[in-house]
Amino acid sequence: MLGDVERRDQGFALLMRHYGRALYWHIRRLVVNHDDAQDALQETCIKVLEGIAGFKGDEEQLASWLYKIATREALQSLRRRTRLFQSIDDLGDSLVQQLHAEASVDADEATVLFQQAILQLPTQQRLVFNMRYYDDLTHEQIAQVLGKNVGTVKTSYHYAVEKLRDYLKQHSS
Repeated sequence: MLGDVERRDQGFALLMRHYGRALYWHIRRLVVNHDDAQDALQETCIKVLEGIAGFKGDEEQLASWLYKIATREALQSLRRRTRLFQSIDDLGDSLVQQLHAEASVDADEATVLFQQAILQLPTQQRLVFNMRYYDDLTHEQIAQVLGKNVGTVKTSYHYAVEKLRDYLKQHSS
């Protein structure tokens, strides 16, 4: 018979098998750098493991809870970089430089341009856009993750899409 610790560890391993890749890419799109994403994911896992016993909710709430923790850890990673900048929003150019440094030689130009455009968005809009576009979270889930109301999330998404369109029009050959 398994003890509580073994059951918890097995449950955690199953949870990370199911959500780990999605959380990694969610974080990676925010921090860009692989090593920073790995560090933030590790911190996310620690926080999840520490708090999972107190979690009470269904699978949709679980996904929102996991994304909330991952988002908080990714933003914390970005805040550590802001010692040289005024705010996280000022990191855009630095993140674009990292994007180009980490992009593979055979990377699709359109994909790199799209990522560059996303990195130019203000942090709130970038978060909302990434969670909706890449992670396929509903506006309600995003609102829960960010602690915002649904109307604010929808507005942020709309503005992000408009800014992306404008950026891509201006920078496409």
